[in-house]
Amino acid sequence: MTTTTEPTNTDTPQTGGTAIFDSLESQVRSYCRSWPAVMTHSQGSTVTSEDGREFLDFFAGAGALNYGHNNSALLEPLLDYLREGRIVHSLDMHTGAKREFLQTFSDLVLEPRNLDYKVMFPGPTGTNSVEAALKLARKVTGRQHVLSFTNAFHGMTLGSLAVTGNSMKRKGAGIPLTNSSKIPYDDYFNGVVDDFMWLERVLQDSGSGVDKPAAIIVESVQGEGGLNAARLDWLKALSDLCREYDIILIVDDVQAGCGRTGTFFSFEEAGFTPDIVCLSKSISGFGLPMALTLFRPELDQFEPGEHNGTFRGHNLAFVTARAALETYWADDSFQKDVQAKVTEFRAGLTRIAERYEGATVRGRGFLTGIAFPDASAAGKIAAAAYERGLLVETSGPEDEVLKTMPPLTTAPEELNRGLDILEEATASVLGDGNPA
Repeated sequence: MTTTTEPTNTDTPQTGGTAIFDSLESQVRSYCRSWPAVMTHSQGSTVTSEDGREFLDFFAGAGALNYGHNNSALLEPLLDYLREGRIVHSLDMHTGAKREFLQTFSDLVLEPRNLDYKVMFPGPTGTNSVEAALKLARKVTGRQHVLSFTNAFHGMTLGSLAVTGNSMKRKGAGIPLTNSSKIPYDDYFNGVVDDFMWLERVLQDSGSGVDKPAAIIVESVQGEGGLNAARLDWLKALSDLCREYDIILIVDDVQAGCGRTGTFFSFEEAGFTPDIVCLSKSISGFGLPMALTLFRPELDQFEPGEHNGTFRGHNLAFVTARAALETYWADDSFQKDVQAKVTEFRAGLTRIAERYEGATVRGRGFLTGIAFPDASAAGKIAAAAYERGLLVETSGPEDEVLKTMPPLTTAPEELNRGLDILEEATASVLGDGNPA
């Protein structure tokens, strides 16, 4: 690795080493503490550091890179758009790039799934999408309270934090987080107690003292909360309950959407239609900031400008998003390919987990990992995987789950190589376990 100690001219920043990060960047940074290499290049499922070391990426930008790094099918339309001098920033004005994205999204995503949604561009990130959903639900219903679930994660701004379960992240708000209550997620009581028993009872009882909420917000797979995957019939029952009591159901598909669970939306297989859906991360396809809030037409009640944002008209993201949809979602071939790879990949994770007492596979699709009874194990295994050239992170309230999120385009041989590294890393931390 090259290091530079002498100052350069003001037009060229210093390069080499990590001293500038340590001296100038806030200590709030986190991923670089686990992966201290300085990354410079990327392609497909591989990231390269400035010293030439290659890392197989089973992190995918926390789910923002479902189609891999620098995917040429998305890169070339983006470069063409820039070379033509097309508009980049446009607030919420009409642009050709937005029109083409909206038409493609309607043709390839909404119409084939019989989804009648309005599309709102709330701002460029997942938490923007959630904030818009919460505001809209409260405005439409005239009610303030929102119910969310144990171990949920919905974002880092105040409204999103209020419906998030993680105590460390909630503490960062610095003020009380109100107008929200937590209810048990699927299997929170290990199957001993019916999860909806309390909620159904208090909604039925006029003397319960519990006001009917404006909305319930749920993740079908809790990406940050420990890869808890709700059963499909549980999700359907939640939808039915919301319909019965006129409660808006919000599905946060920021991390689990755009194909990560094997279908474009994570709720498709459950057989219900949410009132509001939050999308971000991989909707742009290229890692560019973009978010959508989708909702039933009768909920379209914001006044013009009542919710806005400077960067909700990011035309470069519209270009790559359209290209991603046309490349991967014009028919069901990509979906079938992902589902086939998921089956093999989960089997590989299961083989690793079965070697260690108490270890279990969690999650759904390519949002899957291994939970270990020793809460410290997952972090140690992730560190050992990094040393062997694999990027994986942890999940759960105690970081007890080793979380894998490879790009959906990862080749089978790369998936197998990643599984081999995980097996080796796990053995280096926990021993050989119980070999088959």
